[in-house]
Amino acid sequence: MVEKQGPFWSLYEQLKSGDVSRREFISKAAALGVGMPIILFVLNAVKVEGVAAAPRGGNMHLIDRAQDTPAKRPDSGTEGQTRGAGGELKLLQWQAVTHLSLHNSQGTKDTLGASLVTEPLMNFLPDGTLVPNLVKEVPSVENGGVSADLTTVTYHIADGILWSDGEPFTAQDVVFTFNWIMDPANQATDIGTYQPIKSVEAPDDMTVVVTFTAGTLNWYVPFSGTSYGSIYPKHILENGGDEAFQQFRQKPVGTGPYMVDSFSENDQVVYVVNPNYREPNKPFFEKVNLKGGGDAPSAAQAVLQTGDWDFAWNLQVEKSILDQMESDGGKGKVVTVAGTAVERVLIQFSDPSQEVNGERAEMHTPHPFLTDKAVRQALALGADRQTMSDQLYQGAGTPPARNILTGIGAVESPNTTWEFNVDKAKQALDAAGWVMDGDVRKKDDVELKISYATTINAVRQKEQAINKQNWEEIGFKVQLKQVDAGIFFHSSAGNDQNAAHFFNDLEMYTNNPSFVYALNYMQSWYGGKDGANIAQKGNGWSGVNESRYNNPDYDALYDAASVETDPEKAAALYVQMNDIIINEVVVVPLVQRSADTYAITNSLNPDNVAESFFENDYWNIANWNRIATS
Repeated sequence: MVEKQGPFWSLYEQLKSGDVSRREFISKAAALGVGMPIILFVLNAVKVEGVAAAPRGGNMHLIDRAQDTPAKRPDSGTEGQTRGAGGELKLLQWQAVTHLSLHNSQGTKDTLGASLVTEPLMNFLPDGTLVPNLVKEVPSVENGGVSADLTTVTYHIADGILWSDGEPFTAQDVVFTFNWIMDPANQATDIGTYQPIKSVEAPDDMTVVVTFTAGTLNWYVPFSGTSYGSIYPKHILENGGDEAFQQFRQKPVGTGPYMVDSFSENDQVVYVVNPNYREPNKPFFEKVNLKGGGDAPSAAQAVLQTGDWDFAWNLQVEKSILDQMESDGGKGKVVTVAGTAVERVLIQFSDPSQEVNGERAEMHTPHPFLTDKAVRQALALGADRQTMSDQLYQGAGTPPARNILTGIGAVESPNTTWEFNVDKAKQALDAAGWVMDGDVRKKDDVELKISYATTINAVRQKEQAINKQNWEEIGFKVQLKQVDAGIFFHSSAGNDQNAAHFFNDLEMYTNNPSFVYALNYMQSWYGGKDGANIAQKGNGWSGVNESRYNNPDYDALYDAASVETDPEKAAALYVQMNDIIINEVVVVPLVQRSADTYAITNSLNPDNVAESFFENDYWNIANWNRIATS
């Protein structure tokens, strides 16, 4: 048991007891360096006696009710600008875009590419506040948009919104999108996000009524944010069949600031201004060149040192190297977004080496040795997280990770620990009957030989090397595999090297919650009815449970969290889910990373490149512009 301690924990206890006000809590937590998303979650998870809680509708507005200041998306310096006057915006994304259908995305790279074109009903500001996008206002209990029991949400479509082909955007498009996602034939990767919904109806063209099967704090998650919320055009996809959808994957019709001019799969997307975009002076840039391929260090160099590009995404590069590039080049700066991302090793619970009914890692075929908890414990004990944190992430802000759900105060479990201890790992395997046979341990003719895959990246290859050395000392035989990120996160059902298929014993990459209430994130270990959420041939590997982990106790907690309307009870459920995943060694967390690190050229207005813990990097691209020069 880890003792509850530290200044933020003390402040949290003062908030719960009422010794500090909500406003004092915000000020003091910010002074401690706590990120606003974390502050917001705690405020929503704690009921303070005699103090007004955050809106029960769960929309997380951080508004001083005395001032009643409305939330606004960052758009500094956009007044008086002319649409398209900024020429070309050049984005480097070393994991290239595979397709532009957000609801089929299995990686951030495709979500990013889609977000310039298709949009959600609402977005999240960097502090977690919801803002309307395609609707007139954010629903709440106070304005009548959310029922008191949190079962019904009513959206009012904003006036005058058009699809890029000139057709009007209506409530019927929202209804169609829900039905499209829920159709198994479309293999939507985010179907689990929408499963709590009972119905989506359009009483008229400007009104959408969403009814959930039970009241939920997550009412705002469907149709919100660039990760899950995009609306699809009914008039394009309803009767067009597979041919229309395949065209949509390459050149979608959307309501966003841009539309696709040309697309080369796994290489480059060129966007041009959507002439029907609702804000007449936006976007500022006439064209966006989104180029993929290469690697993170070369992408950083192209912004920070040569200045040839405006923006470089997801720079998983050693901090000392980025600092040197920034100092020597002088052409841009590195921005690190505080967050809750975890670099982790996922463990495969099905057998990837055996084919059953034409399918490897078939969910009913147990792994020959990773289903033994002692083996999984040995892997966790042999992961030198401190060395990775210190040497590869420079320690500060990237501590060793002990939880999979981390960095959010109200749901950070105090019940877990981590330890690097090779001798203890050996003892655990000895006790479980795994004995050394030459260089590798063996039991009942089964050897501890593991395939360990990740993306091609200098930092990740060093992480692999650290783990391999320690695991082989313990008695594992480790085969390292590196896959180009464009392939690893390529969502094609025929791509057996991607993360969704997970045809290895271990795989490693980073993930993080996209919402304050992390139900979607915790879905990664949810089995669902008859294993429906498990990645498998039958669903085109669109199930997000890649590890094929199936635990009825975990599923019961997940189901309870999906309908829990009391924030404190919900937080307790998340802690319990985390504890199962950690204590059963379903995954090995390595390092708590920032949500994102990117490079931006000095000429871009940094106030509008509004990094958001809850959105992808391009969510606000309609407002991007250059710094004004005299």
